[in-house]
Amino acid sequence: WKFWTWETYYQDCRAFAKSLISLELKPFSIVNILGFNSPEWLISDNGAIVGGFIAAGIYTTNSAEACQYISAHSKAAVVVLEDNKQLAKYASIDPTSLPDLKAIVIWLEDPDPKHVSKLKIPVYTWANFLKLGVNITDAQIDKNSALIKPGNCSTLIYTSGTTGPPKAVMISHDNITWTVSNMVLNYFPEPNPLNTTDKVVSYLPLSHIAAQLIDIHVTMLFGGCTYFCQPDALKGSLTATMRDVKPTVFFGVPRVWEKIQEKMAQMGRATTGIKSYISMWAKSVGRENSRLAQFGNSGGHPFGYGCANSLVFSKIKEALGLDKCRAAFTAAAPISIDTLNYFASLDLPVFEVFGQSECTGPHTVGIHSEWIIGTCGRPMLGTHSKLSKENGELCYTGRHIFQGYMYMPDKTAETFDAEGYLKSGDVGEFDEHDKPDVPGPSGFLRITGRIKELIITAGGENVPPVLIENEMKANMVALSNVIVIGDKRKYLTMLVTLKVDIDPETAIPTNKLAADALFVAGQIGSTATTVEQAAADPLWAKYIDEGMKKSNSRTASQAQTVQKWKILPVELSEKAGDLTPTLKLKRNVVQAKYADLIEKLYED
Repeated sequence: WKFWTWETYYQDCRAFAKSLISLELKPFSIVNILGFNSPEWLISDNGAIVGGFIAAGIYTTNSAEACQYISAHSKAAVVVLEDNKQLAKYASIDPTSLPDLKAIVIWLEDPDPKHVSKLKIPVYTWANFLKLGVNITDAQIDKNSALIKPGNCSTLIYTSGTTGPPKAVMISHDNITWTVSNMVLNYFPEPNPLNTTDKVVSYLPLSHIAAQLIDIHVTMLFGGCTYFCQPDALKGSLTATMRDVKPTVFFGVPRVWEKIQEKMAQMGRATTGIKSYISMWAKSVGRENSRLAQFGNSGGHPFGYGCANSLVFSKIKEALGLDKCRAAFTAAAPISIDTLNYFASLDLPVFEVFGQSECTGPHTVGIHSEWIIGTCGRPMLGTHSKLSKENGELCYTGRHIFQGYMYMPDKTAETFDAEGYLKSGDVGEFDEHDKPDVPGPSGFLRITGRIKELIITAGGENVPPVLIENEMKANMVALSNVIVIGDKRKYLTMLVTLKVDIDPETAIPTNKLAADALFVAGQIGSTATTVEQAAADPLWAKYIDEGMKKSNSRTASQAQTVQKWKILPVELSEKAGDLTPTLKLKRNVVQAKYADLIEKLYED
């Protein structure tokens, strides 16, 4: 490990800011950052802020066209890149389409001359760029910093674009400082506040608000340490880093938790004899411990907890690198109850957070003693919530609400209601546990679906697809994705994908069934080892039929039962454009891609 002290980090940020000033950038000019999580990413981000400029991250998986859109839309003056792979994207862009771009910086390696030759602007190495500002005085930096007001824009978060071109969410300095202070002070209060011994691991895209908030700003407030994972973290090295670092706060999008669950379930199936019995007994103790720990129950530990913790829980936490973890969170996409219950049974509660870029990350937060599985916790203190009488949409307001979408006043106006509340786009419901001193609903929030994703059948029934999809996956361990179809249709159908191995080099799904799917194949007597073989095997058809029937038996109404299904030939992936960088489903994209297949499900 190479460490930065906070003083060294601060001075590096000032040096970066001086170099930006040396380029004679106008106040509030935009600096794009494109690369995997690293100290240079944070230095570029906070260096821009210190200099009186605005940072805007770009997802590393973005195509050249997507990069061009963001740099052109934001009128970027400087683009900071990780390596030549990212530089090649900008070398392929028509330079006249980026008239505001003055310089490119590359931090990991020397720029490739063949790429540089195609660009009409200077391309600097990291070291050479920092030399540009040696003649800029500290007084000039301080002058720029003094001009910054709490209500000025601090950073741009570009939405992942599930329903159209990305929008630039403008987050102010006050948005960030208020939200971070709220999180740290209210969810980690005395006598055990977050402090300089606390650690986080940085691996999720820093262009996303959740990673920025935790990895950059939360740790800054309490003086903790951010450890940067390897670029292949999500391909397998994350757990090794976690075992080394032992983070005290950990955040994972649902797919990360699901992958950990899958791996642990595979190991569990290989356990036999007395070890298997002890494991099952410990999980039963863990489930009871989880029940007692949730809001409204007595707290404390059930009989046998100490033994279960010593024999099982402590060893699992140590193997995952979570043995020092004070709180584990999830957000950014729906997570299944099955996954939450699984970790709770291992004495690893995963707290759900609801929020969005437009509210600087969190709006409701679950935490120890304020936690009910299946809910996203309560609204943060100092915020106000309400549910639309028209459609149940969650709307809210507070100092965490963004300034608007840059250069999109019409889109900004559309996202607020007549009373100035942000419209979340999600249908929600609060339980009865309101706090008496808080205006509006303040119980535990449960999200039932996205308004844009809500299926309205031919019979006029409103169907939230995510709840059905999670139920299907919970009952069929071999399925990786389920997409329910049925808008303006007489009945529901679903597209499903089987769990397959992912190529570790390209991150592209193969057609080879993964361990969970092979385990199911063994259970049902199938010899299939590929997606094509499984799709043609009647035993697999029976497996899905039976799982679908079981899931249908738990639906709220007949209109929410699924009648038909089809296995997709290829697993969904970000590379193919099916998922966002935070691994959320691009429902419209997938439905358009498989439109012909969907029509065949409704031919009769």
